[in-house]
Formats: sequence, C-alpha cells, structure tokens
Amino acid sequence: MAWTFQTDPDFQRQLDQARELIEQEIYPLETLDIDYDTYLEAIRPLQARVKEMGLWAAHLPPELGGMGYGQVRLGLLNEVVGRSFLAPVAFGNNAPDSGNAELIAVATEQTGRTDQRERWLYPLLDGKLRSGFSMTEPGNAGSDPTLLETTAVKDGGEWVINGHKWFTTNGSISDFLIVMCVTNPHAGPYNKCSMIIVPTDTPGVHIVRDVPTMEHPHVSTGSFWGHTEIIYEDVRVPLDNLLGIEGDGFKLAQARLGPGRIHHAMRWLGQAQRAFDMLCERAVSRYSHGSYLSEKQMVQDFVAQSMAEITSSRLLTLYAAWKMDMEDPSSARVEIAMIKYHGAATLYNVIDRAIQVHGGLGFSSDMPLEAMYRAARAARIYDGADEVHKASVARRVLRGYQRVDVPTEHIPTRREAAQIKFADLLAKATSDD
Repeated sequence: MAWTFQTDPDFQRQLDQARELIEQEIYPLETLDIDYDTYLEAIRPLQARVKEMGLWAAHLPPELGGMGYGQVRLGLLNEVVGRSFLAPVAFGNNAPDSGNAELIAVATEQTGRTDQRERWLYPLLDGKLRSGFSMTEPGNAGSDPTLLETTAVKDGGEWVINGHKWFTTNGSISDFLIVMCVTNPHAGPYNKCSMIIVPTDTPGVHIVRDVPTMEHPHVSTGSFWGHTEIIYEDVRVPLDNLLGIEGDGFKLAQARLGPGRIHHAMRWLGQAQRAFDMLCERAVSRYSHGSYLSEKQMVQDFVAQSMAEITSSRLLTLYAAWKMDMEDPSSARVEIAMIKYHGAATLYNVIDRAIQVHGGLGFSSDMPLEAMYRAARAARIYDGADEVHKASVARRVLRGYQRVDVPTEHIPTRREAAQIKFADLLAKATSDD
C-alpha cells in the first residue's frame, strides 16, 4: 500500500460533518454548569445523528455496532472529536468505557465467552452501564505495573480480592469495574496478573473518594470524570468474572493501551489546534504598543513554532497508526511511545503560548484555555510517564547499535583503510606527479 497524505474524500466529508456538529451543538454545552445526567439528556439526540453519519463507536468491529475502522481513520476522527472534552460521549468512544469495551471484546474473542458480552459489553455499548478501569495503586509507581499488589485468590467458586486502588476514572459512578490484580504471585512479572470484572455494588468495594486533581481541584465524589480511590476488602465475585485467560492481564492491557495512545494523541492534537486557532485569532485582533500582536516577531515565533509542532506530531501519530494498520501494534511500539511524549509536549506548549498571547484574559476562566491547560498537564502522566516512554524508545533504538573500540566514523582509521583500498589509484596519481 502506497503512503499517502490524502484523506479519502467521502471520509473527509464525514469528518467535516463531525466538526460542524461539535462546533454548533457541543461547544455551547461546554459553557453550561449542568450535571452529567442533564448532559446525557442533551447529548442523546446528537448520538442519534452521529449514528446516522456512520461514525458511532468507530473503534469497535461492525458486529458490535461499531464501524470497524483502522487506526488511521480512527486517528483522523479522534482529531476532530478531541476538540471538545464533551464530544467523545456523543460519538460513543468516551474513556474509560471505550477502552473497556475493547478489552471485553478482545477477551471474549479469545475465550468465546458470549455470556460476558451479553451481561457487560452490549449494555456498556448501549449506554445502559458505566465502567471503570481499576489498575493504578497509590503505594506503587503507576509506570511500573509489575509492582501491583492487589490480589485475587480462588476460594471455591469465587475470587476473593483485596487491595487499594486509585485514579480509577469514573469509578464512583460506575456499574462495574475491571480490576487488575495478581492471581499467580509465583509467575513471571508479566504473567502474574489478570483482569476481573467486579460489580461496583459488590460487598467489600469501598469507594473512598474522587481524588481532587489539577484538572478538577474541587471535585465531589460521585462526579463524572472523577478519579476514584477504592479499597477492595474481601470482595467476592464468581470465577466466571475473569476477563480473558488467567495471567494475561498485561497482554490485555497492551491491547487496550497501544491503540488508545493513538486516539489520545490525536485528541490532544484536536485540543492543540483549537488553542492554536484562539492564539491566531487573538494575534490578528489585539492591538498593543503601536501594532497588532501578529506583527510582533515574538508572537510570530509563537505561531511558527506551534504550527511546526502540531504538524510534526500529527504526521508522527498518523505514521504510527498507518504502521499498526499495515502490520500490528507490536511493530509500532517505538512510534507509539514517541507520540505519547511528543504529542503531550505539543499540547502543553501550544496551549501555554495561546494563554500568553491572551494575557490576563487567557489566565481567566472567561476563555477555555485555563481549563485546557490544567487538563493538558495530565497528558505527561496518564498512560505512562513521558520519561518511561522516552527510556523505552531509547532502549529499542540502541539495540540496533554495537559497542566498538574505535568509532566507526573515526577519520584516521577510515583514511588508513581507504589508502589500502585505493592503493593502486594513489600510486598512479603519485607517479603521474
């Protein structure tokens, strides 16, 4: 398949329709102080329109009600959807439900457990259930999941789960949780964990709080998009609640996180482009010290640098998506890791410049930039700290190089070899002289 920078015209029309829907119908909802249930009521007609447009749950295969798109198309769609933090719900791909739906779909394909699809997956896709992904623990480094301590022990026909989790997104309002826990402590570090479905109302599931964050500093427990702290105390669920194959927790996590990072990076680009639009509009509109901001070289540098960063992040992300479509997620590990930290930095930098150009207005809540800025800081932490991804890229790149005693490009050594290789030519040249 040839590499192309051109989007299929029919799909581009769908993307244009999606952007129009977001700007005309969802942007206004951002300005209202409404609870999640009211938001859902407002969004349901839009969900119907998205389905008519053929863009609903595009990350899922057609047999599950999705579009079965490859990663490039999903990336392009998420670039549009990412312009508003409210839009994913309208398009049926909001986290963590979208990722959890993919997890259940992959796991049930492995095991043939159609009962899990009927009980958990289909109601989740229909919006009748909410879910949380419970993996991170407060006492262990989130970037090293081999340190997980939450355990699940078999007792008769049940799993007994004990542990302490936090940053379980939407955990306090979820109907069920997918819990990553140690089921075989004596196995290798990447084969000891499994994922188990736990209904949130199971005895022993203690919702401690929704953790206040830089993004939501005044969150109240029971809020949508809250990051929940949960204690599992002798929680008993049937053995049938095991998701996939025992010990395959890390494999399932990678199946979820690899494509998820593509989608996150493209959503970040959508946010960055929205901030860039605000930056440029302000630059051509604000008059100060004898000229418009757009005429000042420092602001022109902001524009030029932001444009370069957005373009490079976009191409890098789409290349990773293309590589996944052509081969598989494992073949694009370096590219996926690069887009994580490169895309996060682009998002942060562009929003920061947009705030700077707006001055006090950008710092205020009269513009969406301050909220975007606080949310953007999390991009360098969620889905693994940037430093971990950079180390992963470096390790994989360096595997292609060998240790040498003398640098390969050492000129004196190369000159000596060249003199031997071209001895006859040099001898002739000398004799001609």
